[in-house]
Amino acid sequence: MNNNIQEIAAELKSRNHYLLLGHAIPDGDCIGSILGLYQGLMAINKKVTMFIYDDIPSIYSYLSDIEKVSNNLPSGEKVENIVFLDCSDQNRINEGIFDRLPKNATIFNIDHHVSNNFFGDYNYVLPLASATAEIVYELLVEMQIPINNVMANSLYAGIVMDTGNFKYNNTTAKTHHIAAELIAKGANLEEARINLFESKPLTEVLLLGKALQNLYLSEDGKIAWILLSYNDINELGAKGLHPEGLINYTRMINGVEVGMIFREIEPNLIKIGFRSKRKIDVEAIAAELGGGGHKLSAGAKQEGNLNSVVEKVLQIVQKAVL
Repeated sequence: MNNNIQEIAAELKSRNHYLLLGHAIPDGDCIGSILGLYQGLMAINKKVTMFIYDDIPSIYSYLSDIEKVSNNLPSGEKVENIVFLDCSDQNRINEGIFDRLPKNATIFNIDHHVSNNFFGDYNYVLPLASATAEIVYELLVEMQIPINNVMANSLYAGIVMDTGNFKYNNTTAKTHHIAAELIAKGANLEEARINLFESKPLTEVLLLGKALQNLYLSEDGKIAWILLSYNDINELGAKGLHPEGLINYTRMINGVEVGMIFREIEPNLIKIGFRSKRKIDVEAIAAELGGGGHKLSAGAKQEGNLNSVVEKVLQIVQKAVL
């Protein structure tokens, strides 16, 4: 069941102790959403803690309260309410973490993925929203929480990253309207531009070089993919990096309909990213592999030898682009 915004806002406002959860390998929308809601709830004197399993990329260090996001679940505290943000299912926070959460807590599920399985006691899932941060903005407005520049920076980062700086077709007139409201409330565009798009550690630039060396194109020119083995990543000291933009180089190639990146994040554990240029539904492809996402942007994980996984996935993708 999907609740309406009035129900979710009323419940969030009436309760007190919150644990906010974002998905593993966090992206900008996950981070911006969790920070924005944290800052909003703190403004009305709620008790709030934040958890994300993996380390947060350094490009988000300019956002206020980022140091308060923990990768350890709180212990010794009574958690009454758990809010999942930008998670299509409960295991997106990382395998096994869900089973360690307090059993009697009320679960809120706030998301924009079409593949969401409505796992919460309260669900607010809007697949037409450009980003979960867009949904959080509307919730804060509905809760009559004044949005300050700190919240505006967080939510703007979430929106700008999930829309590819407003380039992707999930960008709508409503997205631009909300972005304009956030700018009016103090979102710092220069800070966002410099930190999100013009600041990369040397290791990430070197990883880009390796990725472009390992870029392949199908015979018909409709599929492009990047391979990064565990050794490739380790040799560059890039094990902790989660570069969000590498896959876009596959989609830039003329004639390519589907771009992919295969990253061996642990030996024989492959994280796969999918991007569609126009019409191919990569969410359906990812779902076939146990993953999910959006029509034009999705992901999945597979266990096995890197080359074997690539061969398996290519067979599925080739059928989709025929």
